[in-house]
Amino acid sequence: MSRLIAELVLHALFETLEMVLASGAIAVIGGLPLALLMIATGRGGLVHAPWIAKFLGFLIDVVRAIPFIILLVLLIPVTRLLVGTSLGTTAAIVPLSIAAVPYFARIAEVSLREVDAGLVDAVRAMGGSRWMVVRHVLIPEALPGLVAGLTVTLVTLVGASAMAGTIGAGGLGDLAIRYGYQRFNTTVMLSVVGVLILLVGAIQAIGTGVSRRLR
Repeated sequence: MSRLIAELVLHALFETLEMVLASGAIAVIGGLPLALLMIATGRGGLVHAPWIAKFLGFLIDVVRAIPFIILLVLLIPVTRLLVGTSLGTTAAIVPLSIAAVPYFARIAEVSLREVDAGLVDAVRAMGGSRWMVVRHVLIPEALPGLVAGLTVTLVTLVGASAMAGTIGAGGLGDLAIRYGYQRFNTTVMLSVVGVLILLVGAIQAIGTGVSRRLR
């Protein structure tokens, strides 16, 4: 029985990693440009268009205000349209990504705002283009904070992926509900909790280490 539980937990762990890493990558691809656009168009930014920054900020806050469990249900039609089903690991990546993009965007925005404005002014004074400011000043200077923000995002996604198990998304959350809660199997429940603690600890340790090196 213990071997069977180990195999189930290992398989569920790989599913959770697939969901977390895929949605985390999408969060960076979608969230970082949003953060850069808000910084660039905000007050004192590279382009004077504060209405863009305000509009993007409003949309981001609207999505962030929706509890993830409700977002899961609301996005079922969208998930079916995109991947053909609302069940399974692949389907769970859709709502996880939609929730993670605005979350990471806000964290990235904070990190980018902490970049010394004097560096930006110096590059612009030397004739540097807006792209050069973004490429050679904003992103490199904010990189430690961006990595730390990504770490927090990944840890949050671990919890969200477990919550997605309530609608059959697979992963550790689904295993805990189907084999632990519904079958009153305490061993499975404790095994899942232990693996989740180790997973979160590993992600946090790696992210903190990389962030410290970049600083």
